[in-house]
Amino acid sequence: MSRYAPVPFPSVKLEGQFWHERLDTVLDRTVPSQHKKLGEYGILDSLKLPNPPPPLRFPRHPNGFTVQVFWDSDVGKWIEAASYALAHRRDADIEAKIEAAIDDLEKAQAPDGYLNCWYLGREPEKRWTNLRDNHEMYNAGHLLEGAVAYFQVTGRRRFLDIMERYLDHIYAEFGTGPGQRRGYDGHEEIELALMKLYYLTGEKKHLDFATYLINERGRQPPHYFDWERDQREGGDASQRYVFGNYEYSQSHKPVREQDKVVGHAVRAMYLYTAMADLAAELGDADLKRACEVLWDDVMQTKMYVTAGLGPSAHNEGFTHDFDLPNQTAYAETCASVALIFWAQRMLHLDLDGKYADILELAMYNGALSGLSRDGEHYFYANPLESDGTPTRWDWHTCPCCTMNVSRLVASVGGYFLSTAADGVAFHLYGGIASDVEISGTRVSLREVSNYPWSGDITIHVDPETPKTFDVKLRIPGWCSDAKLAVNGEAVDVSSATAGYATINRLWTTGDVVTLTLPMPPVRLYAHPGVIMDAGRVALKRGPLVYCLEEADNGEGRVQRLKLPRSAELRAETDKNLFGGIVKLHADGRAIEEADFSELYRTAPPTETSSTLTAIPYYLWANRNQGSMVVWIPEAVG
Repeated sequence: MSRYAPVPFPSVKLEGQFWHERLDTVLDRTVPSQHKKLGEYGILDSLKLPNPPPPLRFPRHPNGFTVQVFWDSDVGKWIEAASYALAHRRDADIEAKIEAAIDDLEKAQAPDGYLNCWYLGREPEKRWTNLRDNHEMYNAGHLLEGAVAYFQVTGRRRFLDIMERYLDHIYAEFGTGPGQRRGYDGHEEIELALMKLYYLTGEKKHLDFATYLINERGRQPPHYFDWERDQREGGDASQRYVFGNYEYSQSHKPVREQDKVVGHAVRAMYLYTAMADLAAELGDADLKRACEVLWDDVMQTKMYVTAGLGPSAHNEGFTHDFDLPNQTAYAETCASVALIFWAQRMLHLDLDGKYADILELAMYNGALSGLSRDGEHYFYANPLESDGTPTRWDWHTCPCCTMNVSRLVASVGGYFLSTAADGVAFHLYGGIASDVEISGTRVSLREVSNYPWSGDITIHVDPETPKTFDVKLRIPGWCSDAKLAVNGEAVDVSSATAGYATINRLWTTGDVVTLTLPMPPVRLYAHPGVIMDAGRVALKRGPLVYCLEEADNGEGRVQRLKLPRSAELRAETDKNLFGGIVKLHADGRAIEEADFSELYRTAPPTETSSTLTAIPYYLWANRNQGSMVVWIPEAVG
């Protein structure tokens, strides 16, 4: 197990243009606009337990389910995102809004500690009767994460006290003891939240319950969800499980026996995140091995080139190996955010750069595409091809992705660095500053770069007193010719192991490390099993996946364009687009549509020369509505 632990995000200052701009947008526009939407849709009012309760905003489905059962989780995620934002810049108005929500939650809490506003306000007699579908523990988990974040930033523990009372109630209800139910939630989340609380408080009861939830999942016979169903009104037909089997919630078998990633993508990623946390904390080799097997299954057969996860809208998740359609890709924003959580935990099991590679890929592509440049529009699903129909929305009936992407951006500094007693590891680059303690000495670190647009990186290492320790620098898997030097003296990068170059020396104030990561544009080809991408090519530069968008490529849909295999890929900085980005250009071909007067004909279409222009995928759908494609038809020759 790795000795390294992440440097908390409040201790990392974002100075580089890329993340500083995204952070300012979240602070100034995203967090305030999300609160406004929570009010407009009645989510904040639901915390007040209005009596009588108002009509449902979102009617029940035929199976009796409504997304309003998740509303507590939306409030919890907003508080978490807003709290992270406060760590960067205190805002009295945002703090007052958080305190108002906590006031309502405190008043709503039942005398026995129970706190779920759906059940307290509408169905008090049915609480803890349907963990399979209605997710009381899931809601509790997101509220708990919000409480932990708010305490970490402000030192105020009222919300944390509320949630700890709720947890004491849950711990009394569930477990393996006499009179307890051996239940767990259909939507994993509380497990990773409990680990955060355990790290904060050191109270073993939180670790113990997280361990119970992981160990209990999938145990049968009887399966808890079957037992629970039979207790509800005799298990009548109205309680039929829509998804048919328990692969949907990864509860089809005990977690250590699972070797294929199945079901709902977000649930799976949250589960695996908690499993990796526990594997590290408990030194559980079997749990670690299960995480590694599941990781390999995702990487080898199920992940989009953008680090999107889950091709199917039906189950918001996985189907079968190599099923990665582009235009119908679901690739939920939440799933890529959760993949980042999992990748970070796996990284700290072994400090293997392959996990940081995926963390970075998901961060810059699959997750960041979910938030618009203006900070107030979103994607729930992230297709890799569009006919121009999909547009970003300003809210959603199930707004989970809105706060998931904002809490990621607001806490992104927590993914850059890790420290051990005798070293520091740089996982990401992008312009940051932090003061850390290594070998009992305070060390000021400042990484300066224009990453991800440039791979020229300078790191200033300034210990208070001279000290010998390791500085580990991730050499990304996409980089084949990195150069490294300390105070101008070259360091051999070929000795890097597990994706990290390690410099061990006596560091003194004024030491400067320079790292050069060349970023030539490259072509990517999919495994032949991904039939949708046969004969197509994707473009990537550094950590960024690129796409063709109609706004840059003349009249007509971009699906008419072809990229010759022999065409040179040219990178160009455009200071006037999106605040300054790097675009890719290539000489290609375009199929003419104007001379077609029938649906089918024997004569081939006319092709003309065309210059193809690609922009980073995360930026698509921020201009005029139009077509987009990541996987471009390739012309051989």
